[in-house]
Amino acid sequence: MNERYVSVRVRGEFACFTRPEAKVERVTYPILTPSAARGILEAIYWHPEFRWRIREIRVLKPVRTFSLVRNEVNFKIPATDPKPKFADEDRAQRNSVVLRDVDYVILADADPKPGVGADHAKYRDIFRRRVASGKCFHRPALGCREFAAEFEPAEDAPPPIDWTEDLGLMLWDLDFSSKKPPFWPQFFHAEVKAGVMLVPERPLGVQP
Repeated sequence: MNERYVSVRVRGEFACFTRPEAKVERVTYPILTPSAARGILEAIYWHPEFRWRIREIRVLKPVRTFSLVRNEVNFKIPATDPKPKFADEDRAQRNSVVLRDVDYVILADADPKPGVGADHAKYRDIFRRRVASGKCFHRPALGCREFAAEFEPAEDAPPPIDWTEDLGLMLWDLDFSSKKPPFWPQFFHAEVKAGVMLVPERPLGVQP
């Protein structure tokens, strides 16, 4: 495996990588998205000098979906609002289409931020040690916070499944350049070939 990349195997009982076009009901993509993969890596090891850039996602188990109904609140609590809010006062039942029994390998490298040196071998080594020892800043999640992820080194992972499909547009990440909400979604054309999805350097519409 390319030493420039780090790899980690993540799996869990449930996952939901919500499509942004689904406004009310949660409907998952059939595969881990790059932005969700980045969140998993940042939960394991984050550093202000770089940003994890996802290069490849390997699918180790067949795609299985099912529906469930959950109680969700209809409001957000502002950080500046000291008043308590009670879920029983404003909640609704919503349907979700989620994934069951997922297993992936994520390959990524460290993308240095402007003005920072490009040699991040030290940080890659730290990440690998943290994965091997099971350390994380907070528990990684598979899309939704309640769907916790197990993680481990990818060296002994099985090969990707035999799955090839054009998935169309998929969420690449959110554009945080405005420094404040709203953060606009960015997309790329997703294709899975022999169980592997390659992630492009840039989303659609963004020039080098």
